[in-house]
Amino acid sequence: MRPGTVVSLVLRARSDDKRWSAVDSSAPMFVLASGWKTEADGTAHASLRCAGTRGGTARVTALAKTPDVAGAARAAFTIDVSVVPYPKEG
Repeated sequence: MRPGTVVSLVLRARSDDKRWSAVDSSAPMFVLASGWKTEADGTAHASLRCAGTRGGTARVTALAKTPDVAGAARAAFTIDVSVVPYPKEG
């Protein structure tokens, strides 16, 4: 990704009994996850925005959890994102 890039992440409804619960970025200074919402059909949406002007990497993780069961949500989908800065002039 290049700085200023925005990518839409769409997670289809799961076929098991778990539901998407959140999305998280390991390095929000490089890739910021925002706009998280879930639809009634189980589909989830988020926006990934390259926030920095420096290069780096971030791991974006989508969490899923069984409704009405105690315990933390677990990672169900992970994507590694590399941020490549624009070349400097001169």
